[in-house]
Amino acid sequence: MTTTTRARSALVTGAGRGLGRDIAQMLADRGYRVMVTDIDAGTAAAAAAEIGGDATWAAVDVRDHSQVEAARDALLAQGGRLEVWVNNAGVLLTGPAWEQTEDQRRLLMEVNALGAINGTVAAIDAMRGHGPGGSGGHIITIASLAGISAVPGEAVYAASKHAVMGFSTSTAIDLRLAGVDDIAISCICPDGIWTPMIHDKLTDPQAALSFSGSLLQSGDVVRAVGRVLDSPRLVTAVPTWRGALARLGATFPRLAVAGLPLMAAQGRRTQRRLLATQESARR
Repeated sequence: MTTTTRARSALVTGAGRGLGRDIAQMLADRGYRVMVTDIDAGTAAAAAAEIGGDATWAAVDVRDHSQVEAARDALLAQGGRLEVWVNNAGVLLTGPAWEQTEDQRRLLMEVNALGAINGTVAAIDAMRGHGPGGSGGHIITIASLAGISAVPGEAVYAASKHAVMGFSTSTAIDLRLAGVDDIAISCICPDGIWTPMIHDKLTDPQAALSFSGSLLQSGDVVRAVGRVLDSPRLVTAVPTWRGALARLGATFPRLAVAGLPLMAAQGRRTQRRLLATQESARR
């Protein structure tokens, strides 16, 4: 009697460009059959073609649970076993909450928080065995240091990432209480990353805190994802020292109120320096 080995499959949301695209490439390099999803069909298709191999794509609005499930089911129908799901899709809009429109606030909460919830639930449904080939897996969510501490200038964004962290860590415990020990949940909390999400924020003073540390490159976060793939960890801050600083601010809010304006000032200096570098390069 012969047995058929089902391909290891992975799905990455918001993977048409930037960090998500790089995570999808890393997973493909590790031998996973990858599905690239993005709200823009053309961007998703182009990324899958660049990754090559048996990478596939789907247009998915993560706010719509039915679209998320449809992408998952399409991946499973290809004969793979869903082993890795990466919640990466996200948006960043800056400014005080009272200066944002209702639609902007809703977009932040629904894409960042509801999108991660929809993805996690869809993945769990397959990994628990309700879908073809379900037998455990790993759900990785790209959160943010904004999910740990206060972020002036990005209050609603921070609220959405706090929601992601609360949901993910609580769900990890719920799985254990339900006797499910073969599904891991890992949250990656990076500092500001030089990706398309912040490329247009150099002149935005409300985004200053994202520039106040050592601005990360996409590869820094991809490597962190690779490490938790090898050894699951519920919360990983990138870099570690900024995570410790964020936790300190969350533990002592008065300290955060005093210190964060100074960090924002440092971020504005970095913005001006990067902007000057760009302008010099264009001459």
